[in-house]
Amino acid sequence: METLPETGRSTRTWTVFCHASAFAGFFFPGAGHIVGPLIVWLLKRDEFPDVDEHGKESLNFQISMFIYTAALGVVCFILMFVVIGFLLLPLFGVLLVLDVVLVIVASVKANEGQLYRYPLTIRLLK
Repeated sequence: METLPETGRSTRTWTVFCHASAFAGFFFPGAGHIVGPLIVWLLKRDEFPDVDEHGKESLNFQISMFIYTAALGVVCFILMFVVIGFLLLPLFGVLLVLDVVLVIVASVKANEGQLYRYPLTIRLLK
């Protein structure tokens, strides 16, 4: 097992927090998935350059998931008037599972010192 200097351990801890803090959305529904990574990124981006990259990646993904979920909600609502919308409701579960799985993968990669590029991400923060 490799022994990291204290700054290396701190960097990895904060990069993992950039991704894992998205789980705050389960405790604070709505914008919690975005607020958690945003707080970590804003607090530590100047101190640790890696946190800047991981934070932007995590925020871009969580904002993208928020947009996809909101768009799906609007489409489902409109299509419920013709019954098709009810058939699309399970897609919310698919998006939730996708979000959880990809956040876990990104957290593990961050712990290994790698930047994980989330799929399906709109790159708003560069």
